[in-house]
Amino acid sequence: MNDAQPMAASQIARRSLLVVTGLSGAGHTTALKALEDLGYEAVDNLPLSLLGGLAGIGADATGPIAIGIDSRTRGFTAAVLLERLDRLRADPGLDVRLVFLDCGDEALRRRFTETRRRHPLALDRPVADGIRHERPLLAPLRERADLVIDTTDLAGGDLRRLLRGHFALDRRRALALEVVSFSYRRGLPREADLVFDVRFLRNPHYDATLRPLTGRDPAVGRHIEDDQGYLPFFNALTGMLLPLLPSFEREGKTYLTVAVGCTGGRHRSVFVAERLTAWLAARDIAARVRHRDLAVVIAATPLEKDA
Repeated sequence: MNDAQPMAASQIARRSLLVVTGLSGAGHTTALKALEDLGYEAVDNLPLSLLGGLAGIGADATGPIAIGIDSRTRGFTAAVLLERLDRLRADPGLDVRLVFLDCGDEALRRRFTETRRRHPLALDRPVADGIRHERPLLAPLRERADLVIDTTDLAGGDLRRLLRGHFALDRRRALALEVVSFSYRRGLPREADLVFDVRFLRNPHYDATLRPLTGRDPAVGRHIEDDQGYLPFFNALTGMLLPLLPSFEREGKTYLTVAVGCTGGRHRSVFVAERLTAWLAARDIAARVRHRDLAVVIAATPLEKDA
């Protein structure tokens, strides 16, 4: 008698299939190249009629694949794409995820202007018309996406790091963390998972000797640390964050963005972000720090440099 039991569907090695869609100009090319570098077979602008065949339903193919499908695609509609994805998700051998790249209108207009490209939905009209037409067309995909990435304030390298954090094929890696400082005047980081407001701390902007410095300067750090509210806040922040990290990992999260904000993004948020990153490193928790608005604030006029 053969004691071997059939493998449950959850035990079968599943082929990763990422479908990358979103607004034209939001970073499809960068995303697909990044996924290709991670080991995915990348195919862009695939006709919807070929989606099932390329995904390898019923075939022995096991390699991960990333497919770019958007409004340029022949026969494209959101309803048809969602129907095809639902059909693919019914295959127990496939792990299907939909990634939607979003971006603010002004950033999209600037990108098309700088590259002198025409919007695919407004070949003989202004770029703004194409953007305005494309958003409602793609809205159902955004609502159903497994991951939405807003690239408005992301450089190419930042987008690649986000994708690597979410979709790296080596799942033995520890949770990847990014600590971001930002200015509330420029809005919340759209990719943030956790956001902390440090505007209650003493503001170095009102000290004439500290105003031109940044949160990376020791004198600014001492000024902030002298605030009686700083240490209790930092201890509470790290005390909350430390037990959360293994919980995120158990839930399958591979990338976490912690955002720290102040008024101008020059002093307090920069200092706390640097200190938090160093605290994590001292506990062998790898984290990268990024100061989203620091360069912008430094370049601003003195009246705008309220950190």
